[in-house]
Amino acid sequence: MSQAGISRMKAPLVPLGTLIGLEIRKETVEKPLIKYGNAALAKKGEDYFLVKLDCERVPGDPSSSFSVFAIFDGHNGISAAIFAKENLLNNVVNAIPNGCTRDKWLQALPRALVAGFVKTDIEFQQKGETSGTTVTFVVIDGWTITVASVGDSRCILETQGGVVSLLTVDHRLEENVEERERVTASGGEVGRLNVFGGNEVGPLRCWPGGLCLSRSIGDTDVGEFIVPIPHVKQVKLSSAGGRLIIASDGIWDALSSEQASKACRGLPAELAAKLVVKEALRSRGLKDDTTCLVVDITPSDYPALPPTPRRKQNKLTSLIFGKKLHKSINQSNNKLSAVGAVEELFEEGSAMLAERLGKDTPVDANSGGPLRCAVCQADEQPSDDLSINSDPLFSSATQPLEGPFLCTVCRKKRDAMEGKRRQNAK
Repeated sequence: MSQAGISRMKAPLVPLGTLIGLEIRKETVEKPLIKYGNAALAKKGEDYFLVKLDCERVPGDPSSSFSVFAIFDGHNGISAAIFAKENLLNNVVNAIPNGCTRDKWLQALPRALVAGFVKTDIEFQQKGETSGTTVTFVVIDGWTITVASVGDSRCILETQGGVVSLLTVDHRLEENVEERERVTASGGEVGRLNVFGGNEVGPLRCWPGGLCLSRSIGDTDVGEFIVPIPHVKQVKLSSAGGRLIIASDGIWDALSSEQASKACRGLPAELAAKLVVKEALRSRGLKDDTTCLVVDITPSDYPALPPTPRRKQNKLTSLIFGKKLHKSINQSNNKLSAVGAVEELFEEGSAMLAERLGKDTPVDANSGGPLRCAVCQADEQPSDDLSINSDPLFSSATQPLEGPFLCTVCRKKRDAMEGKRRQNAK
């Protein structure tokens, strides 16, 4: 027997429990590989996207990195889309308490997304411009994906076995009955466009303004019952990973979620994004701005696709190569498919700010110091008329108030979104 073989025989045995523990810790710590591709065709030039791979939960600590992918589909101009692209990420991050562990950070993220969307909307409306934008905003931290969206840009997830899941909700008045009821209850009117002769044409719209959507950032001239409060969904992938397709409605008006996935299945992300756009164009033509991001989240040891052969192969070589490749991919997919399913961690779509901010953070109104607004992070001195996240409350000397504090500006925004300002004006 060789010396190496003798050495292997003398190596100390590692208890099974220790091996399992190491594997669990490895799975927890190991981060997936993220590869992406993007493609776009412009009709009006109002689509924008954001890709940022080097965000850090703890500044200066690369091990705390997370990635952001977002699409902003503007309408009535480009100002709102550009403003959201430049400011939304900072507003979300600033709404998360400093010093959080990763688990606490992920738990705080859905609420921070709501605060960040609302703050971005308030800041943009203060500019006095009238454009608006849909937003689909994706945060990837390890195997956890958090998606926040307003409007009708969509994000889908495909996992092993070709299972396609929708991670967003379309806020189109035509399809969303709950949103129609909310808009009318808050003071808006929903109806189709009237033409000469009293005939109604086109999709359902909100009046004033004629917007087809019930949620967006901006749209100052439409009415504040068009809210910036996002639907938020958070899921955790198994270590098999998955693929995200994030796209503006120029894609989804032409393709279903399954069609978009099928059009690029098995291809690298860069080529996949181009093929999704090409398929949408082939199906419907270029009737709107069309933007697509494809993001692959894969384990570090995931087998890469072989390069396309440069030389033509004869039929026999192609047949042998094709069989080997097909067998290899099937074996890999079967192995990965057994790892586990997607775990849903959080989902909430309410348009009520009180419900989205929660009431689990008590506020001591009698501390004597300023209170920090849960939405805009501004400090405001306590007064007799304190607002938490519901109706104004009077301070009490014996009992702390429930829930995050809202400053005067954000309280007015909340009242307007819920139709309270209109009711008070009567």
